[in-house]
Amino acid sequence: MIGLCFRTLFLKEVRRFLRVPGQTLLSPLVTTALYFVVFGWSLGSRLREVEGVPYVRFIVPGLVALGVISNAYLNTASSLFVMKLQGTVIDLLVTPLTYGEVLLGFVSAAVLRGLLVGGATWLAAGAFSGFQMEHPGFALAMVLLTAVAFSALGFMTAIWATSFEWMNFFPTFVITPLAFLGGVFYSVRMLPAPLRTLTLANPIFYLVDGLRYGLLGISDAPPAAGLAILVVLAAAGLGGAYAMLASGYKLRG
Repeated sequence: MIGLCFRTLFLKEVRRFLRVPGQTLLSPLVTTALYFVVFGWSLGSRLREVEGVPYVRFIVPGLVALGVISNAYLNTASSLFVMKLQGTVIDLLVTPLTYGEVLLGFVSAAVLRGLLVGGATWLAAGAFSGFQMEHPGFALAMVLLTAVAFSALGFMTAIWATSFEWMNFFPTFVITPLAFLGGVFYSVRMLPAPLRTLTLANPIFYLVDGLRYGLLGISDAPPAAGLAILVVLAAAGLGGAYAMLASGYKLRG
């Protein structure tokens, strides 16, 4: 019975984002193409190689990471927040699902969306730069942990937020700046010392750098550091989301 409830919630969430494929799959592909036109071709003509890798290929891991981060976050955040606004979240909380299964249902669907978008982004990028994956297992682990961490953050944001303005606070003022300053379009070795220090303090840098190692076999920091940071972020996110859900914070009356 419990397994059936979990599958029902998971399939409901999957069907929800698959009903709008233009938003969930086509939009990231268009964005990836624009990044390649603006950054890959324009800068690539001047900055031909970074660490021995063609620039147009160097930016692929960062674009994949951006797609996974934004879509995993938005999937849980938007779905749960709309349920709060409509008052249907109470119906979910009185089902036979445990708190862990509710969280797992939302996170699993968000991870699937993140994987689909990340895979589609990599395939689209491959049309411009060629397909390359030096360490497939490591790359997959980085993508999975990234999706888990940011879907959990989206879950917590949906519980905490009281308006769409607050819903957009983290992606606008935290995630997007950290992502664009996290080495997506450049190597940290290209920066002067003060900016390099700031970049090394950015957790998203290690995410992008670790994925770059998985796909291209190069990195500015030890790949294990990125993997360890993601494990901590994913565990902390899941733990925080579970605690907020179990406490009923801003969910019950």
